[in-house]
Amino acid sequence: MLKLTTLIFFVIPTILLSQELNCRVIINAQAIQSSDPTTISEMEVAFSEFLNNTKWTSDQFKIEERINCNIVLTLTEESDPAIGQYQASVQVLSSRPVYNTNHETILLNFGDRDWAFEYVNSQPIIYNENSFIDNLSSLLSYYALVIIGLDYDSFGKLRGEAYFNLAWRVVTNAQNSGFIGWDQFNSIRNRYWLVENLLNAQMKPIREASYQYHLQGLDHFLEDPEEARKMISESIQKVLKVNQARPRSILTISFLDAKTDELSKIFSKGDPSLRKRTYNMLVNIDATKRSDFAGMIK
Repeated sequence: MLKLTTLIFFVIPTILLSQELNCRVIINAQAIQSSDPTTISEMEVAFSEFLNNTKWTSDQFKIEERINCNIVLTLTEESDPAIGQYQASVQVLSSRPVYNTNHETILLNFGDRDWAFEYVNSQPIIYNENSFIDNLSSLLSYYALVIIGLDYDSFGKLRGEAYFNLAWRVVTNAQNSGFIGWDQFNSIRNRYWLVENLLNAQMKPIREASYQYHLQGLDHFLEDPEEARKMISESIQKVLKVNQARPRSILTISFLDAKTDELSKIFSKGDPSLRKRTYNMLVNIDATKRSDFAGMIK
């Protein structure tokens, strides 16, 4: 008697996991006459690979969950071509998706004019949370950790704390390096003050505002626009209170720089009294943006 054996194959779907960041690095070297295009291209790849391939957290990210960010470096000087010494002005942007939409909302839009670093082709870039290796690795690691912390804060109240503490460690490790931007003295709007604000108890309502703005407000905008606007307006009230205690702090400025365009669109419609109240709070925080918010009260 012929016995038929049935083989049953269980197909277990593979979940592709990834690191945390999906960061694009763009380098503008037009001001550097002696720059080698090959070096600049390799620099872009090396910086991107370091940011995107380093494991920054203990959490597992799916590929589609990676945090989108852009780092745009404008090289302003090549002080020593032989050893690849550069100075640059940098713009750092990060965003996160709005639930159930194709929209990305900006979390960070931060300018840093004090980048100075050395890079030669095939140079390894290494992150060590316990020591300063070189300024390049410190700069890239610092912004990676700040970006991740801000993303976590937008999904859970003060959830980014651990990553801001790691960014603070990068700051303290770099303070004796002689490079600008790591201490409290040369500017009130540098890397030191950004992470100091993020960890300062007096400033924590802004981080709580981020959670309310995003998870309780923006993520529900499609299903209930008016309730979402109320949540977002309440989050702005938290920012206003912080600004009254510490006017024009770097964290307050950074928050509004990221949200100005979006807020203008959100409050171009809806309840007129809520729009007017939110407008008044925003111009109280930053009167220079009065024209940006003018559409909220038309």
